[in-house]
Amino acid sequence: MSAGLVAGPAPHADADITGQTVVLDAGHGASSESPLTTQVPNGRGGTKDCQTTGTSTNAGFPEHTFNWDVVEKIRDGLTARGADVVLTRGDDSGPAPCVDTRAALANAAQPAAIVSIHGDGGPPSGRGFHVNYSAPPVFPSQGDPSMRLATTMRDALAGAGLVESTYIGSAGLYGRSDLAGLNLAEYPAVLVELGNMRNADDAAAMSSDQGQAAYAAAVVNGIAAYLGG
Repeated sequence: MSAGLVAGPAPHADADITGQTVVLDAGHGASSESPLTTQVPNGRGGTKDCQTTGTSTNAGFPEHTFNWDVVEKIRDGLTARGADVVLTRGDDSGPAPCVDTRAALANAAQPAAIVSIHGDGGPPSGRGFHVNYSAPPVFPSQGDPSMRLATTMRDALAGAGLVESTYIGSAGLYGRSDLAGLNLAEYPAVLVELGNMRNADDAAAMSSDQGQAAYAAAVVNGIAAYLGG
């Protein structure tokens, strides 16, 4: 993301989303409610670690704090437009739930969309965002509904001036089978890696309040465009 990023509107981003429920998952956390290596269902008949610590910028700004700061801004943007927002963790200081618990909390809300926010730890030469979706789908909601959410989110982020990932996925999209939160989702869900925290340009934006506000505004546009589509 460059300093000139602008959060322009996506198609249908001005749609009325009053009363629609959105689950926001701020990835990782300051600590875990269980040992990190506790095995939990991965949504495909196996298990995986409760969660991981996440990455950080080279200067030490942690991903879990970036995720939380951006999710707070997304929440404020959505609630200002009348949406009902559910968070999978309540702060950035206490223990955070395992990935399967987060998925259960999200499913219990019966939301119109589930959006998990992350920062990646890719190669320093690579930059940009990518939107992950569960592939192949486990539930019907992970088929066309999640693909529409993924592509709508990708279009909103790109339309705001963010760079599509130069090092992973294709055209800002990446289908994965190893993300438990997406595999367990019974409603349309995506996991958005907003940038590469190991890349100097991305890290500068991700560490600044101005950059975080721009990321959040773009995500709000993407969610609103999906809900209004």
